[in-house]
Amino acid sequence: MAATSALAGGTDAEGSGSEIHWLSAVEMARLIRAKRLSAREALAAHLKRIERVNPKVNAIVTLAAEMAAKAAAEADDKQARGAKLGPLHGLPAAHKDLFETRGIRTTFGSTLYRDYVPKENDLIVDRLQAAGAITLGKTNTPEFGSGSQTFNAVFGSTRNPWDLSKTCGGSSGGAAVGLACGMVPVADGTDVGGSLRNPAAFCNVVGFRPTVGRVPDPKAAFAWSTLSTAGCMARSVEDLALVLSATAGPDPRSPLSIQEPGEIFARPLERSFKGVRVAWFKDLGGVPFDPQVRTIVNGHRATFESLGCIVEQAEPDFSPAEISFRVLRAWNSANKYGQRLEEHPDAFKDVLKEEIERGLRLSGAELAEAEAARGQLWRSFQTFLAKYEYFILPTAQLPPFDVNMPYPGEIEGVKIGSYIDWMKSCWYISATGNPAASVPGGFTPDGLPVGVQIVGRHREDFAVLQMAHAFEQATGFSKLRPPVA
Repeated sequence: MAATSALAGGTDAEGSGSEIHWLSAVEMARLIRAKRLSAREALAAHLKRIERVNPKVNAIVTLAAEMAAKAAAEADDKQARGAKLGPLHGLPAAHKDLFETRGIRTTFGSTLYRDYVPKENDLIVDRLQAAGAITLGKTNTPEFGSGSQTFNAVFGSTRNPWDLSKTCGGSSGGAAVGLACGMVPVADGTDVGGSLRNPAAFCNVVGFRPTVGRVPDPKAAFAWSTLSTAGCMARSVEDLALVLSATAGPDPRSPLSIQEPGEIFARPLERSFKGVRVAWFKDLGGVPFDPQVRTIVNGHRATFESLGCIVEQAEPDFSPAEISFRVLRAWNSANKYGQRLEEHPDAFKDVLKEEIERGLRLSGAELAEAEAARGQLWRSFQTFLAKYEYFILPTAQLPPFDVNMPYPGEIEGVKIGSYIDWMKSCWYISATGNPAASVPGGFTPDGLPVGVQIVGRHREDFAVLQMAHAFEQATGFSKLRPPVA
């Protein structure tokens, strides 16, 4: 489709605001508090939306309509009694199928867990529900969340709502599509190598990888690891900040837990960026980028300058990430799934099986080298950001590709060696541990979304959201809706 037809096919959010499923999470929460909308009505609108749209995209893979209806009724009764309400009171929410949900099937995208029903929630699910969100179901993810393309042997592929022949990205692909199509106003996810940012970029929504420890994982086997984090996605930065205000906060069981309450994200996002120094990417040391992506992102240098920023082309050395991320990811995969692979050698997709086996072969010397490289990268990146408050680069190295392709074979003539090599623009940042947001940045001539990645200083998560909000307001791309919606 041409760019003009893609935008014409999309719907301006302001033009469809009367439809409940297109209300922002902030506005929906306000209307429910004002008793102009009930939790029952909000849920019914989203269930109707799921019934209509989900068969086209396959984003919601387990629906808990009866449980959600009961929870919505209880939420309305609670409000009628004058009880204290949480910040997400009455908002429908969906959880990534990697998060355990009490009484709701959780498959991890694996045939090994096709019928697994947990007895307890993971922490982020508990926090969302405690804030008043109504769980309506689970969103699709690749097998054990491995890879930035959402497909698995249990549920199949999730399709991109901007072009059903393309991938939605991953691994929080179902969450991104659910948001983009108006099936949920609130969705969570995880991020190791870009799983909150890549699908956001591919689906024209907002994704945010917080500093590790901002949303703690008290069950993490590697409690001091800085690679994996839980987080959230939304249709706007303001909505994302609202959800983060409910999900962030310390937990005594997590040693990396940040000792700041989630309420700090409920503050106004507006600020002045006059004179703020911003570093602009070059090529990340030779990483290939599709020319369409490079053109769109580079075109936004003027956007940041219009906000008052001083923009300079500069980037740190990311070569230590090549050592640290690959080794530590393989080690983590081996620790998590090594025994299951031994018991069920045919139950894992080839790329994950290879990664697990590599992790099992790692030596102490290799792990020591990876840890040293991680420390080297962390120190150099923090030194770099002492001069610049933000680092800007593309979220993904190419636009959404064929949904039937596990991962792209090449980018700009450069062959891709593994299923993670096309996402270096995300996992180089993951390796630093710094907070990063992906914000809608425009469309290719074929109408496919492109994301702009905004990286901030260590633990300066709110500052990243402030810049993301300013960029979003200056561009307006997040208001556009996909043709399938």
